[in-house]
Amino acid sequence: MVRLRQVCVPCAILLALAARLSGTAVAPAAADPVADFYSGRTVQVLIGFSPGGGYDLYGRTLARYIGRHIPGNPKLVPQNMPGAGSLKVVNYLYGIAPKDGTALAHFAPGVMFEPLLGHGDGVQFEATKFTWLGSASREASVCAFMTGAGIKSWQDMRTKSTVIGASGGGAESDVFPTVLRNMFHLPLKIVTGYPGGTEITLAMERHEVDGRCGWSWTSLLSRSKALLDGKQIDVTLQIGLQKDKALSDVPLIMDLTDDSQKKAALKLIVSRQSIARPFAAPPGIPEERARLLRQAFDATMKDPEFRNEAKNLNLDVEPVNGAEVEALIKEIYASPPEAVKLATELVRDTP
Repeated sequence: MVRLRQVCVPCAILLALAARLSGTAVAPAAADPVADFYSGRTVQVLIGFSPGGGYDLYGRTLARYIGRHIPGNPKLVPQNMPGAGSLKVVNYLYGIAPKDGTALAHFAPGVMFEPLLGHGDGVQFEATKFTWLGSASREASVCAFMTGAGIKSWQDMRTKSTVIGASGGGAESDVFPTVLRNMFHLPLKIVTGYPGGTEITLAMERHEVDGRCGWSWTSLLSRSKALLDGKQIDVTLQIGLQKDKALSDVPLIMDLTDDSQKKAALKLIVSRQSIARPFAAPPGIPEERARLLRQAFDATMKDPEFRNEAKNLNLDVEPVNGAEVEALIKEIYASPPEAVKLATELVRDTP
């Protein structure tokens, strides 16, 4: 015999009446499609340089925290993909990585400007089309030399022959010394091909090269501070649009010339320091996921635990949001032709 479930008719009537009077309908909670998508998934955080350097440190630190701010709390897995100054990972992110929000990447900002500056070989992306999440910092880079090289000042750089280690492929370690050599006729040789900053620093310590330019100041402090404290290196120049307060006695590249055209070209080249630690997703990911990934990045930058770990690792956190990064990329690509022409000449690798 089938037993019928008893229903409290007066209760049902009262509930319906209460809902009607309050202007609300009794309905199940709406599902979150983004949370449903990310729940139980793995998101790759691709890092464009070898393990142990500044980019690796920023990428892995972000990966430990951003998942808690993405609906569905996916697992974030960092993976190194070094090559050509991080061009390899940028090409992969643009053309091969899944376009569903399960791949992010961290890379050198200078790679984005290489097509504009006449270095289009091997480039397989359009910079303005990436889904920009933001940058963890805006910072200065420096030129620094082992003390045994005898390069203790900007004047020494202008008069003494030196050998600089670099990654190549549009990384700051390659572009900035090239610009310095071309604009100021410095007697320096650039040796490229190192997978990342860790290897360049080791080459300095082995006396294979004298120094490096385009060395992130925050990376130096977080990974090689012992060299600085032990007076094994001399910092001779800072590269940025404005001086870093910790480097008040070190010359700034923007102050080395009074020529207005040269300053405009330098601004175009050096502006990448304003987005020194960029993170991006591929183009074309679903709009709602893109929006929430940007929000997750912003929330991570404010996360007290993330900030505390970054402080312990000597990582500078001065974030730039995704909209600002996107706007800067578009602004640079709309630069006056004469500034682009001179900048292109300055970054050209000539013997």
